Amino acid sequence: MKALAIAATGMNAQQLNVEVIANNIANINTTAFKRSRAEFTDLLYQTQRMQGVPNQGGQEVIPEGVRLGLGVRAAAIRNLHMQGGLTMTGNEFDMAIDGRGWFQIDGPNGETLYTRSGALNKNQDGQIVTLDGYTVQPAILVPDDAIGITVNESGEVFARVDGQVAPQALGQLTIANFANDVGLEPLGGNLYRETLASGAPVVGVPTDPGFGKIRHKYLEASNVDPVTEITELISAQRAYEMNSKVIQAADSMAGTISTGIR
Repeated sequence: MKALAIAATGMNAQQLNVEVIANNIANINTTAFKRSRAEFTDLLYQTQRMQGVPNQGGQEVIPEGVRLGLGVRAAAIRNLHMQGGLTMTGNEFDMAIDGRGWFQIDGPNGETLYTRSGALNKNQDGQIVTLDGYTVQPAILVPDDAIGITVNESGEVFARVDGQVAPQALGQLTIANFANDVGLEPLGGNLYRETLASGAPVVGVPTDPGFGKIRHKYLEASNVDPVTEITELISAQRAYEMNSKVIQAADSMAGTISTGIR
C-alpha cells in the first residue's frame, strides 16, 4: 500500500520538525542565537488520469484528473534572523548590534567569519577577542594601563588611561551586512560563514544608512519565544501521531485482505 510509504515520509518530516524545535529550546539562553524553522514541500505526484485531455467521447475535456501525492520532504531549515532583545550586562567588553550587521571574526583557518554575539574579552596581548579567543576585525589593542574602555554607537573604541584626562582612541569597529542573511552557513559557536547564497559582505560603520548601532555593555538575547516553541512542539507531536495512525490503519486493511485470501 502506498499509504504506508506516504505516512512514513510524514513521520520523518515531523521527526525533523521536533529536532529543529528541540535545538531552538536548547539554545533559548544562547547569546544572539537565531531560531530555526523547518520548511517542507510535497513530493512528486503519480498521475492516473490526466486533466485537460478529451474524454472518451472525444468532445469535452476532463476538468479534473487523478493525481496521487507521494508524501512530503524537507526543503530547508530556515534561520530566522530577527532581532533579539537587548540585555544590559554592565561588562565593558560586551557589545550588541541594534539593527542589521555582523561582527567580523578571524576564524581558525585565517578566514573571516561572522557573529552577532558581542560577548567579547581581551587576550594576553590586549586584543579584543571572542570567548573562544578569535580576534575581532579590525583588530583593537587595549593598552595595559587602561582602566576601562568605552564604545559609542558608531563603533569608535576609546580607553580611559590612568593619568590622562582625555580618553585615548583605540580604533574603529566595522560591521558587515549581507543581501541574504539566511544564506549564511551556521558553524556552531555563534559563528557563520559566507556562502554563494548569502552574497558577498558589505562592510560599513555602525549607524551608517542600512547598518545597526553598537550598544555598549549590552548583549543580544536569543530570539527564541518559549510559548511559540511549545505550541509548535505540540502541533508536531500530534501530526506525528496522526501519521502513525495512518500506518496502523493501512496495516489493518492489508491484514484484512490477506486474511480474506487465506
